Amino acid sequence: MKKIEAIIRKSKFDDVKKALHQIEVNFFSYWDVTGVGNEKKGHVYRGISYSTSDIQRRFLSIVVSDNFMEKTVNTILESAYSGDVGDGKIFVSDVLDAYRIRTKENGLEGIN
Repeated sequence: MKKIEAIIRKSKFDDVKKALHQIEVNFFSYWDVTGVGNEKKGHVYRGISYSTSDIQRRFLSIVVSDNFMEKTVNTILESAYSGDVGDGKIFVSDVLDAYRIRTKENGLEGIN
């Protein structure tokens, strides 16, 4: 199993959520988060100066089977993309096991 953590623009959250539901990722957790960029230099994009300190974002946490990881990541990449500085980041890590508390199922049965 893989854990996919994505930090995206709040304005793209509805697009990402809809896209994930379309590929049948029907359960994930999310939080509103604040991050800090490189405070030393800020960014200029198309003549507009952007501050990179205290950036408001949404953090998504998704656990999927190994063979569904690439499809999930590509869906987030496509639906969260705006082409502007600050579109976000995606991190993928291994999950050793998962348990459903109610039924005590584990592994993929624990997350499906």
